Amino acid sequence: MPVASPFVIVLTAAEETVLTARARHARTEHRDRLRARIVLAAAGGASNTAIAAELGVCVDTARTWRRRFAAEGMEGLADRPRTGRPHIFTAVQTAAITALACTLPAETGIPLSRWSSTELASEAVARGLVESISASTVRRRLSDAAIKPWQHRSWIFPRDPDFEAKAARVLDLYARTWGGVALGPGDYVISADEKSQLQALRRRHPGRPTGPGHTRRVEFEYRRGGTLAYFAAYDVHHGRVLGTIAPKTGIKPFTELVAHVMSCEPYASARRVFWVVDNGSSHAGQASVDRMAAAWPTATLVHLPVHASWLNQVEIYFSVLQRKAITPVDFADLDALAERILSFQNRYNQTSTPFDWTFTRHDLRALLKRVGQHDQLDTLTAAA
Repeated sequence: MPVASPFVIVLTAAEETVLTARARHARTEHRDRLRARIVLAAAGGASNTAIAAELGVCVDTARTWRRRFAAEGMEGLADRPRTGRPHIFTAVQTAAITALACTLPAETGIPLSRWSSTELASEAVARGLVESISASTVRRRLSDAAIKPWQHRSWIFPRDPDFEAKAARVLDLYARTWGGVALGPGDYVISADEKSQLQALRRRHPGRPTGPGHTRRVEFEYRRGGTLAYFAAYDVHHGRVLGTIAPKTGIKPFTELVAHVMSCEPYASARRVFWVVDNGSSHAGQASVDRMAAAWPTATLVHLPVHASWLNQVEIYFSVLQRKAITPVDFADLDALAERILSFQNRYNQTSTPFDWTFTRHDLRALLKRVGQHDQLDTLTAAA
C-alpha cells in the first residue's frame, strides 16, 4: 500500500485557476504543464506513486514538485538558479574580439574583404587578445553581439533632390489620398513597370524530380531561346494584375499596356486612374506625362524618385512571379515562357488580395533622417 505523503496540498481558488490553465493550455511549456498536473493531482489526494504512474514520470519527480509547492507555493514551481560552467573569457576579451571583427581586414594589411570565424580566432591569438580560442567559440560570441560585421546589405543612396516630395505623393496614393483629399470610389491607383530580358532557357537534359535522400536536380547547361519583356499593371487597392507580352521594352509596348488597361472596366469608366511608374526609358520624363494625358484624359502618370523602384508595389508581384512561375528557368521557347507568365497572372487574380503595405510618410521621414545623419557623419570623417 502506497505510503501517504506528509506534504498535504491545499489550493486556493486563485492557485487552482492558474494551475488548471497551465495544465490545459497547449502552448504552455511541457515542464510547466507537467509540474501543474502533479500539484493538481496531489491536491486531489493522489499519492506520489499514483501520480507518477498516471503522468509517466518517476516517483522522485512527483515527490519533488509536491514538496516544493508545499514549502514555497507557486514560486516553488520555477527552476532553481544554476551556476553553470564558469566563463573562460572575460567581458574585456569578448569586447576586444568583437572590436576586431568590426575592423576591416584590409585596414590592417590583411588581404581579405571580411573575417571568417577561423581567421578571427587566429588573429585574436596572434594579437595576444586570448591565449587560445576556437572558431566555434568566436562564432557563438559574435552571434550574441548587437553588431554583426560579417553581414552586409546593398542599397542605393537617395540622390534625387526631390526624393521626399515625390515619394510622399506615391505613399499618399497608396493610402488613398491625393493632394490632401481622399480618393473616391471612382478613383484607381495602378502600379506599373516592365520585367525585361526574361530568357527562354531550355535545359540540355531533363531535370530529376525530388526523391528519397536528394533534392530536385536541374541541368546546369542550357540553350538560349531568346528574350521577351512582360509589362504589368497592378491595381494597388484591389490586388488585380493586367499584363501584356512584348519582344522588348520601349515606349510603344508600354503605351499598349496602358491602352489595354484603360479600355477595360472599371478603368474605362473611372473618374481618375493614377499610374505609378519609375523612371525607366519606357515612361520617363515630362514627355511621358504629356503622352498619357493626351491619350487618356482620366489618367495621371506619377513618377517615383530616381532609384526608388522599391516603392513600386508591382515589384512585389514580379518577385512572386519569379519565385513561383519562372525559377528554375526551363522553357522550350518564347511562346512557352509567355504562356506560363500569362497563365500565372490569371491564376494569381483568382485568389489575390492587396499587399499589406505599411510604409508611410512617417516611415519615409524617419528613413531620410537616418540617411542624412549618416551623410553628415561621412562628411565629418572625410574632413578629419
